[in-house]
Parts: sequence; structure tokens; C-alpha cells
Amino acid sequence: MPELPEVEAWVRELDPLVSAFPIERAGPAHVATLKTIDPPLSSLDGRRLAGARRRGKHLLFPTEDGELVLRVHLMTAGRLRYVAPGGKGPKTPMFRLRFVGGCELVLTEAGKKKRAGVWLSTPDQVEADLAHLGPDALELDEAGLTEILSGERRQLHPLLRDQRVIAGIGRAHANEILNRARLSPFKLSSELDEKETVRLAAAIHEDLERALELREREKDDRDVYRVHNRLGEPCPTCGTPIARVDYEEHTVYYCPTCQTGGRVLKDRRLSRLLR
Repeated sequence: MPELPEVEAWVRELDPLVSAFPIERAGPAHVATLKTIDPPLSSLDGRRLAGARRRGKHLLFPTEDGELVLRVHLMTAGRLRYVAPGGKGPKTPMFRLRFVGGCELVLTEAGKKKRAGVWLSTPDQVEADLAHLGPDALELDEAGLTEILSGERRQLHPLLRDQRVIAGIGRAHANEILNRARLSPFKLSSELDEKETVRLAAAIHEDLERALELREREKDDRDVYRVHNRLGEPCPTCGTPIARVDYEEHTVYYCPTCQTGGRVLKDRRLSRLLR
């Protein structure tokens, strides 16, 4: 799933491109992708976008007149592409935005499950729809994190992934951050001491800023992720083989030596919870 660094890199790339020309035609959009019907996509025709923005993992494209916002969430398999005039784009994207001059912004989605979404709303509606999001992970400081941790009693991995608590972090970067902070994914947030909180706050920024820099250089997952999806490979800190715990919807990757005191949780159903 695209997370904060990848989405922010797209925003920085797309910002000058999508505002260069007026929109010639918005759509068509797949019935599973378009989540709103009023106002219709045709309301964008002839308008100019003010650029690209981001809230958590949501991409926002406000119109220059301030009346509308096109919102895109890529979910697990969605991808955005900017196609220059004469460039070869997909024949049947999930969504297409064509600009005067022939350039296009297209949304594609791999797999059978079509979960990516496109919304066209007023600015006020977007604010209401995204009001549940927590503070942006890149803007979260140590004091803010301390306040969040003091009000929660949850395992760190699901806490970091909860967009209502901290916006922008997903499964992959939760693995990366906790490895960098040398904290167990299964440790309770209420049990962190001051030094551990400081490490976690620093790890959030170090990991996301590093990943953003690499994404801006168009590096892929193998360059960005040091722990995620690297089962059996050496931990970047101590060299211990990376272990994992499989859940129905996600997988936790961690270093037993750096994060769980040498203990390996082989099967969440048969092993007791690591703290």
C-alpha cells in the first residue's frame, strides 16, 4: 500500500504538472472507483487545478477557483501516473483526467479487488470527511507523540497504523519504524518509558524522511525497506535474521535480537504474546 513517503513524493512531482493546463475532460471513472455523484465529474471540465496536496495517505487536487477538491485514495494496489502528450498510457484506467494539450493523470489498480477511490467534493465536505485523521506523521513531534501514547493502551504496531491516531503510516513503515526504534511491535504503548518514547519519535522522522528522499529519486521497495518483506535477511543493525508474524490482513516483520529480547513469535495462535 502506498504510504506517506510515496504519496508525498507523488504530490511534489504532480504539483506543478497538474496546474499547468486547464482540464479538458474529467473521466470516465470505473463505477467501483468513483465514490461521489454530486457534483458530477463534468463539473471539473474547463477548470484549472491549483496543484496537488496531501492529507495522510489522501491525495487532494483543489481547483484554482476554490470551489471543488478532487480527492484520491489509492488503497493497496492503486497507482497514479502522469502521461505526457503522446505518451503511452493504459487503455482502460480506473480514472482519467485529461488536460488541454493532451497530458493526462490516470489511476490504475492491480488485482481483482477494486478498492481505490475518487471523490469530487467541496472543500468543506473534504474537511468533514477527513476530520477523523490524526496528526500527520511528518509533523508529529515528541510532545505530541507522548500525549498520544499516554491516552492509549495498545500494541505499538496497530497503533502506528491507525490513521485516526497518526496519519500516513501503514504496515510497511510501522515495521521499519519499530525496528529503527528497537521496540517490540507487540509492546503496549502505555508501557513505554521516556527514553523509548524519544527513540520512537526520532525513528518516525528518520524513517519517513529517508524513505521520502528515496521515493523522490524513484527508488523502489527494495531500496526503501530495510526490514519489511525481508524475511530471513539480516537485520540492518545486528545481522540477526528478520522474523515475521502473519495476520489475515498484514504481516509484522521484526528483529528478535533488537526488538523482542531474542524471542521469536512463530505463530500468533500458538505462542503467547510478546511484550
